[in-house]
Formats: sequence, C-alpha cells, structure tokens
Amino acid sequence: MTATHTTARLKDAGGVAGQAGPDKAAAPRRPAPRGRALRTTGFHLTAGLLSALWLLPIVLVLVTSTRTFDDIAAHGVGSRPHSFTFDGFRQAWVDGGQQRALINSMLVTVPTVLLSLGLASMAAFALSRYALPFRRVLLLLMLGGNLLPPQILLIPVSKLSELLGIHDQLYALIGVQVGFGVGFYVFVLHGFMRAIPGEIQQAAVIDGANPWQIYWRVILPLARPALAALSALSFTWIFNDLLWAITVLRTDTRMPITASLIGLQGQYVSMWNVIAAGSVIAAAPTVAVFLRFQRHFVAGLNLGAVK
Repeated sequence: MTATHTTARLKDAGGVAGQAGPDKAAAPRRPAPRGRALRTTGFHLTAGLLSALWLLPIVLVLVTSTRTFDDIAAHGVGSRPHSFTFDGFRQAWVDGGQQRALINSMLVTVPTVLLSLGLASMAAFALSRYALPFRRVLLLLMLGGNLLPPQILLIPVSKLSELLGIHDQLYALIGVQVGFGVGFYVFVLHGFMRAIPGEIQQAAVIDGANPWQIYWRVILPLARPALAALSALSFTWIFNDLLWAITVLRTDTRMPITASLIGLQGQYVSMWNVIAAGSVIAAAPTVAVFLRFQRHFVAGLNLGAVK
C-alpha cells in the first residue's frame, strides 16, 4: 500500500512538472536592459536636439536685445556678443512707444477675457444643464461662426464700426474680440459642464438653490480647470492679435503692442537690438500668464482628454 501511494505521488509530481514546463516557455521575454537603455538614450538625445532647435531663435533674440548697435553693426547679428547693455529696452520702451502700447494691450485684453469668459460660461451653463429648445442648433451656429476665415470679415467689420461711430476706439476692439471669441468658449465650456453629474445639481435644487446660485456656487467652481485653460489661451490670442487691431483702430497712440512693433520696425530699421528688445517686451506678459496658469492649464487639457 505504501508503494502504491509513493507511485501516485510520483505521477502527480510528474504531471505538475509537465504542466509547469510549457508555462515557463510561454512566458514573454523581457527586453534586454541594454536595448532599453539605448532606446531611452536615443529618445533623450532627439528630444534635447528638438528643444535646442526650438529655443535657439528665442536665445538669439534675447542676446541681440542686450547688445549695442555698434557691436551688431561691426560683428553681425549672429556673432558672439562683445557688449551687454539694456539701452535697447529703454529706447523701445520710451522712444519707441512700447509703454503706451503695452497699456493699450492690457486695457483691451483683460476686459475682453473677463467679459468673454463670463458670457460664455453663462451661455454654456444654460445650454448644458437645461433642455432649451434648439440648443444643438445654437451650438452648431456658434461653432460654424468660428470656422469662417476672419479675412473675409475685415471690410464688413471696418464699415460697421464706422457706421456706428465707434471706430478708432479701444472699446470697439473689445467688442470685436468678444464677438468673435464667445462662440468657441461656449463650445468648449459646454463639454466640460455637460460632464458634471446631474446629481450635484439635483442636490442643490433640493437644498433650495436657484439657477443663479447653482451656476455661481456649484457649476462654476467645478469648471475652474476649463476656465483657467481658456483664460491662458484667450489672453495669448487677444494680446497677440494684430488683424483686428489694424482693422478697427487708426491712431498710433491707440494701437496695441503687436501693431506698435510694426511701427517700431519702421522707426528703427537697422537697429536690431531695439527691435529685439521690443519683441521681448511684447512676449513677456503672455509668458508670465502661461507660467502662472500652467498647472490649471495642464489640468484642463487632461480633463478634456479623459472626457
């Protein structure tokens, strides 16, 4: 009897061993550490090279803005710098009118961003949380308006501003920017607000909240990542806009900083240090806004990707 049990145990062990063999053979092989290290090194080298090519023009502009005119004229723009000065920034800021142009840009950009996102958030709240008639048609009309090339609307916008008597005024430029931006902002915010669970709104209604309180205290805080992302994007778009500025405005003292750069280039034709300094001044506010809202901007993009 003992021999019988011993034989059975040997057969079971042989069967288990026979089953374990194919499982080990079927297990996928891990990539060799050397090949993985080569791929990682190649990726970092490629990414570093692309980053260097991307940053090279920016570095060139920064270096040029801190050189003197005599240094650039004697050695060339792309040569190694032999001087360091901030005189180009002073000339661009004071003599070139960049200070006044920057104030004009801020007077247009900040109210436009606040007004556009305020109107867009209210419209998106109504279209996404309530069963309004023809809401899909309204969304398609808003989206379709942003698909039109702005070049075909330059003459109508210019003529309309002249007929209304608001041409060559900063608030006319604000109105144009708001009118052409609200549709896109509504379309984006509608997607974010629509994904908010309806139970949250129902709980607020049970607690006695009216639609304004639901919008201000419930939906708007939950849509903060989307609003922050759109704030950074809209600030960049409006601040860097040139087309509508030269269409609506006429006087040089009312021009924003992008249009002022054209005048600066005409005033300092061959003084590349002053032109480069003006470009740095024009780019500084948008870079600061992006760095300030970078965390919210990335969160907004990720939230949109998850949806």
